[in-house]
Amino acid sequence: MSDDNSHSSNGSSKSILEKIVQVFTGEPKNKEELVEVLKDAEDRELIKPATKQMLEGVLEVSDMRVRDIMIPRSQMVTLDISQTVEQFLPIILESAHSRFPVVNDNIDDIEGVLLAKDLLKYGFSDAAREFVLKDIIRPAIIIPESKRVEPLLKEFRQERYHMAVVVDEYGGVSGLVTIEDILELIVGEIEDEHDDLIEQEIRPLCGNVYHVNALTEIDDFNEYFNYQFNEEDADTIGGILVHQFGHVPQRGENTSINGFEYKVVSSDKRRILQLQVTVPKEHEVNGKIVD
Repeated sequence: MSDDNSHSSNGSSKSILEKIVQVFTGEPKNKEELVEVLKDAEDRELIKPATKQMLEGVLEVSDMRVRDIMIPRSQMVTLDISQTVEQFLPIILESAHSRFPVVNDNIDDIEGVLLAKDLLKYGFSDAAREFVLKDIIRPAIIIPESKRVEPLLKEFRQERYHMAVVVDEYGGVSGLVTIEDILELIVGEIEDEHDDLIEQEIRPLCGNVYHVNALTEIDDFNEYFNYQFNEEDADTIGGILVHQFGHVPQRGENTSINGFEYKVVSSDKRRILQLQVTVPKEHEVNGKIVD
């Protein structure tokens, strides 16, 4: 009985393998044809949509260079080697990052990298009195803009570092890249313990102020706030605001549209995440007039 089951299982596996091989026997000649093969495999339910997305992400990464995915220098959060704990701690807490390039005088003079976890022992012992930033920073990994992303990911894994500072051909800092940036290209957005979990797309805060998930669809936003955004302009309220700003805004940036005030509560380098919306007085919201 056991042998029969084993034979049946092997036969089933072989059947699936044969189906996959059959799909790929068309021998795609370029990436576009390979993507079509993956789409066909998904349509045949040989691979799941998430698997197809991941494989497409791997194909995309294989052609990219660091300059294509790096966080530009204008968006880097850095610490100065001369700063005291009182000066740089608010920066660490506000950004919620785990690694910070440490510079000397200007961003092109990188002294090293501070890991936020390295500060823990100074918060719970007398060692805090002896704290000197330059004594606990780690060496910075420097890479050129032209470096390919695929071998960089391999180096991240083999050398067990998670961030690299990117420089241009003249040696000036042009940005930074993290292992998370690469993995997100493959598997999609990665949420961590600092990412707020939004249970409701829209919820009142106080008075005429509301917390809004930036991914709230335009028709839902219009219905709730009795508004008339054109659904052809964007799918979400976050998309509308990106068009309004002309760029992906950072936390704290604000704008107004027809009396509505919009403040970015959180965002990443690709999109707006959360908003604070202030509605004009005497406007109808969710069927009620705002006082």
